[in-house]
Amino acid sequence: MSATDPFTTDLMAAAAPMRAGDKATSRVRLRALWDRIAGNRVCEFVLAHQMADAQDDLNEELAWDLRALDSARRCTDADVQRYYPQSSMAAFWPSLHINLAEDYFKLGDLEQSRAHLTLARDFATHLPDDPYAQLIRRGIERLAKNLDKNGQL
Repeated sequence: MSATDPFTTDLMAAAAPMRAGDKATSRVRLRALWDRIAGNRVCEFVLAHQMADAQDDLNEELAWDLRALDSARRCTDADVQRYYPQSSMAAFWPSLHINLAEDYFKLGDLEQSRAHLTLARDFATHLPDDPYAQLIRRGIERLAKNLDKNGQL
């Protein structure tokens, strides 16, 4: 997906209110976009990943992150490369798993949190050294410290 891709343009516009603190408006806009892209596995996992962040309820956040993971599991590198020509699924797994690890941590399921943290760490070895990858790596380390503080790592 690129800045000129209609889906990406619509996704960024739908998520913009959330970035300004208005999750409710983003949920409505993302839901409308979801209805338009149903069946497109790549768009589904990218949108569900964003929709999770727009949730106020932790269980709903987890449900959307699980939808993102389910859609991602059905994608191939060829699917991804239709939107991201220079990428592969390996670039997405760390973010998907750290979000799930954080969801489970906030819900108190430390076993699942640790399991997804391990997967995020394992997949992070495939990330390049760029600002996005640094963001993901910081999230991994932050959660590891939080689990460690609780004596759970």
